[in-house]
Amino acid sequence: MTAAPHPRAPTRPTLRARFGRAVPYLLLAPGVLWLFIFYVIPAVQMFTYSISTGTLETGYTMTLNADAYATAIDRFGKQFLNSILYGGLATILTLAIGFPVAYTIAFRGGRYKNLILFLVIAPFFTSFLIRTISWKILLGDEGPLLAPLRHGLGLIDANVWLIGHQGIIDGRFTLVNTPIAQVAGLTYNFLPFMILPLYVALEKIDIRLIEAAEDLYANRAAAFRRITLPLALPGVFAGSLLTFIPSMGDYINAELLGNPGTRMIGNVIQNRLLVQNDYPVGSALSFMLMAGILVAVAVYARLLGTEQLTG
Repeated sequence: MTAAPHPRAPTRPTLRARFGRAVPYLLLAPGVLWLFIFYVIPAVQMFTYSISTGTLETGYTMTLNADAYATAIDRFGKQFLNSILYGGLATILTLAIGFPVAYTIAFRGGRYKNLILFLVIAPFFTSFLIRTISWKILLGDEGPLLAPLRHGLGLIDANVWLIGHQGIIDGRFTLVNTPIAQVAGLTYNFLPFMILPLYVALEKIDIRLIEAAEDLYANRAAAFRRITLPLALPGVFAGSLLTFIPSMGDYINAELLGNPGTRMIGNVIQNRLLVQNDYPVGSALSFMLMAGILVAVAVYARLLGTEQLTG
């Protein structure tokens, strides 16, 4: 007669099993704490300033007064529209320029991929301000772009039809201090933010999917439309956000390359907060800009079908 097997004694969970579930939260803790201190708290403080009254000298008291929002809407609607227009144009141009570049790097770069990627990010080694000032020199009346056309070929002054909106100053064709220069500066400064996410998305595409589409009698245009473009949409989405959001809030390009009629909402916020010390209106403008961008991002994500990227 055999004895019944002895029941196995329960084992204590190991240290790894005990704390394993907490590891992801511990890794997230520094980032969450950073965002809470430097984003959530300032955002809440900015909102409280927007519904407060007072001055910087006497202090601000939260009175739930919405006059700052009324002032922001009544007086600075044009600047909001300028920000949407110029930021949107810059985003469209960076996408039109950056997609072929990213496509070429991902599928045709070969051994030169790293070199081309370095050239894409090389402008980051120079100050944002210096890059913008360089465009002011490049597009200047006596710069390398206009001077040959004016003095060498005599095309600009003779062909008045080339002059665009606000492109005439004192009867002379110019590019500086025009919307053209402002959008060009925004496009150039934020172009790498579009190329890099597009490259990452295109690099992940399995080339065999495109080859299979061509084997099924799809031409290159159809294969691109049905295979490459849908799989590249996450890169388009990320690149558009990284370009449109900073373009909307930019004020350096508008200050150096634009004119008073092309000022953006970033210029108004900078002036209200740092020059006039008008914290309620400046905070209201900032909060409205942030809220508008969040709504635009949500709508854009839904239109592209990329809700999982913001979930």
